[in-house]
Amino acid sequence: AYQLITSAALSFILAAYALTMPACKVKKGQKSSLADSLGLKAFKLFKQKRMAIFFIFSMFLGVSLQITNSYGNTFITSFENLAEFADTWGAHNANALISLSQISETLCILLIPFCLKRFGIKGVMLMSMFAWVLRFGFFGIGDTGSGLWLLILSCIVYGVAFDFFNVSGGLYVDKETTSDLRSSAQGLFMMMTNGLGATIGTLCAQAVVNHFVFSQTTAEAQHQGWITSWMIFAGYALVVAVLFMFIFKDDSKKASPQMEEAVIDGNGSAADGMVND
Repeated sequence: AYQLITSAALSFILAAYALTMPACKVKKGQKSSLADSLGLKAFKLFKQKRMAIFFIFSMFLGVSLQITNSYGNTFITSFENLAEFADTWGAHNANALISLSQISETLCILLIPFCLKRFGIKGVMLMSMFAWVLRFGFFGIGDTGSGLWLLILSCIVYGVAFDFFNVSGGLYVDKETTSDLRSSAQGLFMMMTNGLGATIGTLCAQAVVNHFVFSQTTAEAQHQGWITSWMIFAGYALVVAVLFMFIFKDDSKKASPQMEEAVIDGNGSAADGMVND
């Protein structure tokens, strides 16, 4: 319980710190409707085929986000129940292994500007999708003994899988939408990924793990169930990646946000909320 008490105390400290930060003025403009205030205006982006496909695949990829967060630690710790791996370092230090994912996540952010410039948003998001395949696949074939390096590699790959999608996707939304719609569009992106997608992914992963792992009565059978589960997750990520490769089209010559003034109407916003569409 002490970790929760510590987190609660730190939250109060952060709240107090937030009060010391400079004021951020809100841009005042014309009266907005209730839909605008609730951020619902961004849903009109679904009228644009390219953005509709992007948001739908964002949800599909968001399904993968919480799977290892929910079950990675439980899976690694389960090796303690197998005689062959009971005394291995990895089986007793699941948190240390999982923390490599967060370290990789922090460092991989530095690669995004270079990769976006070199490969474009579609290339970067494909890297993320195939990285999820490797993330789950390495979990499926790794162990805490001689296969520990595969678990470590899975944690390293996580940085690409998470950052190249979440961060680059946010940048893409920022580039493609006009200033009046940008914040709502970012909210929609987060809702599709960390909201709807992550919720669906957690519930579906729970069903898969319950069926293949926790329904088994022996440690050996549960381990085989884990392998099956990770391969199912890897197969799902692979299908999403292949579909995205053929369905999503992105024009790398699209205008930057700075060019939006040339395509907006007299009210300072594009009719469809898109930049140069």
